[in-house]
Amino acid sequence: MINLRRGVLLCLLLAGTAGCDRVTKHLAVTTLAGAPDQSFLADTVRLQYHENPGAFLSFGATWAPTTRLVMFQFGNAIFLALAGFLASRYRWSRAASCGLVLFLAGGLSNLADRLAIGSVIDFLNVGIGPIRTGIFNVADVAIMAGIALVLWEVVRRKAPAAPEARPKDTAAKRGFRRAWHSYTPTVETPSSRTCRR
Repeated sequence: MINLRRGVLLCLLLAGTAGCDRVTKHLAVTTLAGAPDQSFLADTVRLQYHENPGAFLSFGATWAPTTRLVMFQFGNAIFLALAGFLASRYRWSRAASCGLVLFLAGGLSNLADRLAIGSVIDFLNVGIGPIRTGIFNVADVAIMAGIALVLWEVVRRKAPAAPEARPKDTAAKRGFRRAWHSYTPTVETPSSRTCRR
């Protein structure tokens, strides 16, 4: 019953993350494509439409179309299938399971873009002044959060366990132990009672 409930919750997380990414990308296409960039929170957040033919932060965008097809569509599909197999084959902690699901959700949603239009729809840019990120989307955030959760779980498991704290040995306890060990009980026998009489 617990495994079934956990599986249902992870499926809901997968569907919710991918669904959120699909909805925001649809809004970006309908409201941001061809429109001027929008700025919020003193230019900390920018909304700007961009179709990225490469990987995260436009990595590989200048490669040949055939190379991008092999690496970012077929290669990505194989990698996600392997990640899904590992997620279902082995037992993971709650944090690692959530991380894998977030990673799969983001990867599958970006893969859907590549299969549909040959590129990924990005629209978010954050930063302060000249220090800014590249343009990304909700799926990229899910992928990075998933990787962070899995790495945190790996580091946490490899960290040595803290030694158990020993109770303090106070002077009163030491005195009690000395008195206890020095005490020798006397057993009174019938002959000893007769001698006293």
